[in-house]
Amino acid sequence: MICYGACSASGSRRVAFALVETDVLGEPYERRTIDLPPDDQGEVVATLIRRRADAPTRKAVLYLHGYVDYFFQTHLADFFTERGYDFYALDLRKHGRSLREHQSPNFTRDASEYWPEIDEAVRIIREEDGHDVLLLNGHSTGGLYAALWAHRVRGQGLVQGLFLNSPFVEFAQPWIVRKALNPLVSAAAKRTPYRVMPQQLGSTYGRSIHRDHEGEWTYDLAWKPLNGYPIFAGWVAAITRAHRDLQRGLAIDVPVLVAASSRSYQGKYGPGAHNADAVLNVAHMAKFAPGLGSQVTVVRIDGGLHDLVLSAEPARTKLFAELDTWLKSHL
Repeated sequence: MICYGACSASGSRRVAFALVETDVLGEPYERRTIDLPPDDQGEVVATLIRRRADAPTRKAVLYLHGYVDYFFQTHLADFFTERGYDFYALDLRKHGRSLREHQSPNFTRDASEYWPEIDEAVRIIREEDGHDVLLLNGHSTGGLYAALWAHRVRGQGLVQGLFLNSPFVEFAQPWIVRKALNPLVSAAAKRTPYRVMPQQLGSTYGRSIHRDHEGEWTYDLAWKPLNGYPIFAGWVAAITRAHRDLQRGLAIDVPVLVAASSRSYQGKYGPGAHNADAVLNVAHMAKFAPGLGSQVTVVRIDGGLHDLVLSAEPARTKLFAELDTWLKSHL
């Protein structure tokens, strides 16, 4: 028998990636481009990254990054591969590895635009690579998309659990701003979706995590700029609709772990940015988490950053301990 990918100990075939190439992270990371139908800006692709566990396994995890983000957190992949999971990450269209020069970075008109690449990534993981246990791990905006996608495919057995790391379930603006401004932006987005909003993400969070500033992590500032990318009206409208869908309540039919920091931080950079979520309001996460499904566990990480896996010690170790315990009891 000839195996075109790695073969399991029993000799069964494990199909390799088609058109596989070494990822920018270097070996053992591989990547595969997923071609998608073009949109009004032209060519569209997504990128699936893979790192295999040391031994053949039927378990896998698929990671979805946040807004102004891409996959670079190799220690997260280490955590999963050490526990016998093949690790996959998806750089969504117009993000990171999938961003093309002719595109507006991170832009979407609707969350459902991401379903084709998530669908295809899950098909590859399950059908081509032979996994039958799949954990979907979403961070921030990726957590929002992961929850909505899991609700969409409920009853199909495609995913066996969700781990949501600081999911983006509501804008961090004050209530009056959200209620007064966002509807106006959504209305304007129907006419001018690429209109650039005056708001910016700011550099507080970026300064707290990047090694060239006050953080400990190295990543590509071209793909994850310190001040973010322009915020487009169409994106605000799309996220507002996605929030509304989630906040009405979902019916996710698998166990869900929602992890969030114990506190939020707003304003200019300061020491407090190193032990709190400097992007979102963690109270929103705690409020809406119970409505995701019938098997939701919520954990709060004292000293956690927005991306909890980038938190300083001991918060990072606490997060991974909570995740390890949850995996053992639910998957």
